[in-house]
Amino acid sequence: MKSICLFTICCFITCVCFSQDNNVVLDSTESLDKRYKEDQFYFAVTYNLMANKPSDVSQTGFSSGFHLGFIKDMPINKRRNLAIGLGLGLARSSFNHNLLINKDESSTYTFEKLNNLDNVSYTKNRLINYLVEVPLEFRWRSSTADSYKFWRIYSGIKLGYSLYNAAKYKGSLGKITVDNIDGFNKFQYGATLGFGYNTWNFHIYYALTPLFEKQARVNGNTIDINEIRIGLIFYIL
Repeated sequence: MKSICLFTICCFITCVCFSQDNNVVLDSTESLDKRYKEDQFYFAVTYNLMANKPSDVSQTGFSSGFHLGFIKDMPINKRRNLAIGLGLGLARSSFNHNLLINKDESSTYTFEKLNNLDNVSYTKNRLINYLVEVPLEFRWRSSTADSYKFWRIYSGIKLGYSLYNAAKYKGSLGKITVDNIDGFNKFQYGATLGFGYNTWNFHIYYALTPLFEKQARVNGNTIDINEIRIGLIFYIL
């Protein structure tokens, strides 16, 4: 695949219709509370780490991630500062590393450590993963119906499915690109934590599933690499 289509996400438009008896005066705060939610779009930028790497496998350079989507907020208490959030999003994660992913003459995927290969150098060796994600969160915030600057702590899980993945190498062996890697774990999930105040919020994701399935091996050992994302997440109402 020479190019990847730009991510798009549908905007949810909620129309709230209400009527009021002319003989009844409603308290403005109470009226706001009845409609108060934190439905919001999100955008995150992360630094990606590879945990549980096999020996001699290391990251090289900066590995980044970009994530965007929409979360539906469903308050569960009268004050409406506790809620369940369910969403849909898209993500791109990349990893710069020293693990060469290739195909042999029989079209079998191979995994080799570049530092174990003689006279082999490289300027790029990257693994890219494009996912559709479903975040599910338990949400606490200090907000009120008329205040948009507040503390928040959101924790939960995120389910992911790999739409497309590719390994790209450029170096003394030439240019090597393999995509939709056999042995790559398409179904992924992990624990998430978001916390912060107002605009600035930190985001942490720890994958509970490895990037590769058990048939992907290097030197006879499974590649039990887990993804960790650390970065900033921004919410837009």
